[in-house]
Amino acid sequence: MSVPRIVPVIMSGGSGTRLWPLSTDTRPKQFHALGGRRSMIEETALRLSGSDAAFDFLPPVVIANAAHGEHVRSLLQASGITPAPIVLEPQGRNTAAAAAIAAMIVSEWAPGAHVLLAPADHLVTDPAAFRDAIRKALSVVTDQIVTFGITPTGPETGYGYILQGETIAPGVHRISTFKEKPDLATATRFLAEGGYSWNSGIFFFSPPVLLDELSTFAPDIRKGAREALSRARDSGDEILLDPATFAAIRSEAVDRAVMEKTSRAAVVPCDIGWADVGSWAELWRLSDKDAVGNVADGQATLLDCANTLVRADGMQVSVIGVEDLIVVASGNSVLVVPRSRAQDVKKVIPGKE
Repeated sequence: MSVPRIVPVIMSGGSGTRLWPLSTDTRPKQFHALGGRRSMIEETALRLSGSDAAFDFLPPVVIANAAHGEHVRSLLQASGITPAPIVLEPQGRNTAAAAAIAAMIVSEWAPGAHVLLAPADHLVTDPAAFRDAIRKALSVVTDQIVTFGITPTGPETGYGYILQGETIAPGVHRISTFKEKPDLATATRFLAEGGYSWNSGIFFFSPPVLLDELSTFAPDIRKGAREALSRARDSGDEILLDPATFAAIRSEAVDRAVMEKTSRAAVVPCDIGWADVGSWAELWRLSDKDAVGNVADGQATLLDCANTLVRADGMQVSVIGVEDLIVVASGNSVLVVPRSRAQDVKKVIPGKE
């Protein structure tokens, strides 16, 4: 008896601006090793590969910036993964367009298969628990668009929250409501009340379900995606979406375009060791530290420091007598910022407004 087939669709369009100067437009964070031995996109693709008794992962589809196609292919091939195919976006149009393109491609390439839509730049330290969550979601995926809700470890203000509703299958709940990124007091209240998960931004669906809901709630995005795909330049292993048509698609997250409006949204709460590594402070939190809370990577020397991260790529960096600091040297740029202000990094990137 055959098992359900799942096509991982890996979204590699993010710029990772809060991890500058390591992460840049030409080499954003998914192409760096952060939290693992390989680049984040390789770790993601390897995590979403192979088969077991419950399901079979097919080769991944990667949706990437048009400037990154060769980089994506070379990194994945280094880990023994051949994507089929790489979809090149002339510009970013957010995740609703990516979800629509994914559903359309998988419908034609692997009829009957489900789509697991995942960012390339997230960390999952417990892949076995993630696979268990996928198995739970399989029980409803033919009729529901499922997201994976991360069990909160604290009152985090940098994530959106999902309030779970009634149980519709073991370990699976209807989504009662989505909550925007809260302030600290609200996040603390969410944890005290219980029933909330962080919104991981990972979605699991059958293409006909997603496309039906797009027709209802965002028909313009579905129409634009279809036109951009039908006019695309397809070389067999790469699909370059039509620039003019794709640029005209409304930029919207699939959360807002579909998930916040549909009655066919479900969540699987799970504890999979997830993080989006959205800032240097987050990377410091996730990293192994010495006895006084320091993280040193590369040619870095710390003397009489505490709770400080220093990353040095290609040059020697020495830091003396500081606490709670982030110091990153990469290429021709150096960043020095208090950990408490790590979210402000994107405000000082050269050439960015």
